[in-house]
Amino acid sequence: MDFIKTLIKNRKLALKLGKNDFRNRFAGTSLGAIWGFVSPFIFMLTYVIVFQYILKTGSAGIDPYLVWFLPGMSMWMFLSDSILGASSSIRGYSYLVKKVVFPVDIIPIISLTSSSIVGMFLFFISIVACACYGYFINIFKFIYMLICAYALVIAITRFTSAVSTLVPDFGQLLNVVMQLCMWLTPIMWNLSMLNNHHLLSIVMRCMPFTYLVTGLRECFINGNIIADNNFIYTIVFWIIVSLLFAWGNHIFKKSKKDFADVL
Repeated sequence: MDFIKTLIKNRKLALKLGKNDFRNRFAGTSLGAIWGFVSPFIFMLTYVIVFQYILKTGSAGIDPYLVWFLPGMSMWMFLSDSILGASSSIRGYSYLVKKVVFPVDIIPIISLTSSSIVGMFLFFISIVACACYGYFINIFKFIYMLICAYALVIAITRFTSAVSTLVPDFGQLLNVVMQLCMWLTPIMWNLSMLNNHHLLSIVMRCMPFTYLVTGLRECFINGNIIADNNFIYTIVFWIIVSLLFAWGNHIFKKSKKDFADVL
């Protein structure tokens, strides 16, 4: 496939520009790139305080709330930042699209690389926090969930980056959609709350965001999304990712010729 070949050929360029993109986000500030780590950390800490100590929300199980909450939230923050950043990346790098011969296909990957720096930091915080409670990560599940996360982000942003470039208002709509998805995804509420709604429970478990958030949580605690007896959810996830990528890749290739004209 052309996209994969282009990505492999320009992987070093994407990595280098991704690092520069992360530094440039905070250029001109005294603390620089440190803000990229401080801001999401405070955001996660605030949610823990509000839901565990003020609203007294539990994990709906025997596991500590922090162990249940942090992995899911870190996965969501990585997904949200990656999708929103990559979706607007072509407009952000318009000078590359208009003035030089540049592999436009890798521009969303540049933004994804930048978002990965903060994402890995959040995952590290989750790993350390869970370890303090005696919950240690299953490294093989973790690596698998990372592969799943990158696959979904790339599949989604092949479509959203193209549409956001041609239709600027789409970026605002995407922000609203991601906010809705945050509350519909079981990050701060537990799937067990839907046990009395069998059909709705199945639908929610088949959602890609649910699979990733719950899957990363299950790298530390027992669960039933990526367990052997629920392999159907894994099959559904990869079918959805494949369809999204095929559709998004078609839209991107069809729209690519018009990027320079609208930027």
